[in-house]
Amino acid sequence: MASIDPSGPVLCFGEMLLRLSATGRGLLLQEERLDARFGGAEANVAVALAKLGRPAAMATILPDNAIGDAAIDALRRHGVIIDGIARRDGRMGLYFLTPGAGVRASAIFYDRADSVFARARPGDFDWPALLAGAGRLHLSGITPALGPDSAELALEAVRAARAAGVPISFDGNYRARLWEAWDSDPRAILTELIRHADLLFGNHRDIALLLGRAFHGDGPERRREAALAAFAAFPNLRRIASTARHIEDADRHRLTARIDTPDAAFETAEIEVAGIIDRIGTGDAFAAGVLHSLADGEAAAAETGLALAALKHSIPGDFSLSGPRELAAFREGGRDVKR
Repeated sequence: MASIDPSGPVLCFGEMLLRLSATGRGLLLQEERLDARFGGAEANVAVALAKLGRPAAMATILPDNAIGDAAIDALRRHGVIIDGIARRDGRMGLYFLTPGAGVRASAIFYDRADSVFARARPGDFDWPALLAGAGRLHLSGITPALGPDSAELALEAVRAARAAGVPISFDGNYRARLWEAWDSDPRAILTELIRHADLLFGNHRDIALLLGRAFHGDGPERRREAALAAFAAFPNLRRIASTARHIEDADRHRLTARIDTPDAAFETAEIEVAGIIDRIGTGDAFAAGVLHSLADGEAAAAETGLALAALKHSIPGDFSLSGPRELAAFREGGRDVKR
């Protein structure tokens, strides 16, 4: 087994999507135009890491057309390594967003069936080559939810990473409607994936799904109970990172973050996020912040994850574009114009 360089790129594996959203805070197609941006859970993590100065690479399949070209340009512009991207004839998955405002929540629907990524089959990715030199593999529960072949692709990826000694982080990102669209067994598939991971991004609801028993998320003690049950069920897990969100309306949320280990837990103080511009991608920003600061300990990782998630609420689009300067300014607490 080759030695693993923990400073090597984080390899993010998953589908990129084209996001089409209503302009401003209006309803979808209230005006006869849409705002087009790229996103997708794993691509969001890759961009956020790259903006923080951490090497990040993307493994996916994009259409061999002008839309695929633009997606690659978006990743390259933000510093993501694109060598692991394959091109195929076909379409890119879409999602449509009506942004929330006040008491109206955001709404999303997908048009991603038969995309070039969803048509990928086991064996389409050269995992030994993609994982060579990687410091970590990061993926989420969205990929296995796309269908049986996508589920096998995700399993193929984590098995290859585990065999190569590459650490694995897995973000639950449970999407019930995707799983319900085919004859799936999400509990069995997700259990096998998480069995290989050392870091899980998930809360008490994700753990309840995996273990088939109810957990409550009210208070640190109950969240700790869920984490300990997950550590007992998955011996390879070393950390579980999660957030708790209290929503007052679409424009004002309160957030905390925590990281559990088998022996201890760290939870941040609650912060208020007001004047929200775009909530989409904030969980991915949290994941990137945790991954970026993990070597500095659980407290630093949770604080960085929370800070990056909070900042993402102020940025339109899926991508977190905050770098070290923005993180430092957030921690200093200054909110006036920087001149």
